[in-house]
Amino acid sequence: MHDKMITIVDYKTGNLGSIRNILKKIGADSVITSDRNVIAEASKIILPGVGAFDTGMRNLNELGLVSVLNQKALVEKIPVLGICLGMQLLSEGSEEGLLPGLGWLKGKNVRFRFMNTTDHKIPHMGWNFITVKKESKLFTDMYPDPRFYFVHSYYFMPEESGDVLTTTLYESEFTSSVEKGNILGMQFHPEKSHKFGMKLLKNFVDNY
Repeated sequence: MHDKMITIVDYKTGNLGSIRNILKKIGADSVITSDRNVIAEASKIILPGVGAFDTGMRNLNELGLVSVLNQKALVEKIPVLGICLGMQLLSEGSEEGLLPGLGWLKGKNVRFRFMNTTDHKIPHMGWNFITVKKESKLFTDMYPDPRFYFVHSYYFMPEESGDVLTTTLYESEFTSSVEKGNILGMQFHPEKSHKFGMKLLKNFVDNY
């Protein structure tokens, strides 16, 4: 591993500082940027984000970042990690909006629908457990019973079951993280998930 510098993409959708702080805690340098030239030099990218799908895609388009992100993820195949809205943008689209997503993963985002609305509120908010569905360097030496912090009303439904890394139960099972080659995404917030999130991000920094 030649470079621990992580490039955090700033496309005006919040909570970048908390990700940078937790990376600092685990000994990884990071830069927060919306500069295409800086992103073009990245060796690892985190695409964070909270908020609405179309706002996220519109901002990426207006900042002229889609082509450089496509180049890094699809051509150079550097490790890219989408967090929360960032994971949803890896998809082809969302029920929440009209704009197409980045389309790196097949599938779209759907809103939670419950048979029994009294027990499960939208958004899905707070701590929840995950079930790891396939082997991944992201979960090397992970603490037992890993649980993470969630805040979301939509979730990604991958078309390809092989892309599913973890699932989480919220009335029914949904995909809570994905991994396809160099492209990773997590619906939960590792930066708000204490030791579990720190371990996950450390694995992303060290193992990819």
